[in-house]
This record gives sequence, C-alpha cells and structure tokens, in this order.
Amino acid sequence: MAEILIDTYFCSNCMTCVELCPEVFYFNEDTEKIELTSINPEITEDVRQAVAYCPEKCIEIKN
Repeated sequence: MAEILIDTYFCSNCMTCVELCPEVFYFNEDTEKIELTSINPEITEDVRQAVAYCPEKCIEIKN
C-alpha cells in the first residue's frame, strides 16, 4: 500500500498542496504544519499533482 510522507522540517507552508488537493492535505493551525486529512488517503491524480508542484519537494509517495 502506498503512503504519503510529508517532511515538515523542509515544508514552507506555502499551501500549494492544500490548494491542489484539500481532500488530502490541510493546514493544522495548532501545530502550524501541513498534515494529512486521514491516515491512509487514496493516491489520486490530484495527490500526485500536489507532490509534483511542491516547491520544497517535501512530499513523497512511498510504496
């Protein structure tokens, strides 16, 4: 099963992933970090696009 990993150390909170795929990514105001909306979200084309457009390249899909 594929898994989405976010390296929050390198994340600049640009919100690109949230804008492209809000059903999977969201900004947690308490932690001030980008997080996943669920533990194992479906890897859709929108998710792949969010990964591709991340300017910091801090999101990856692991198989």
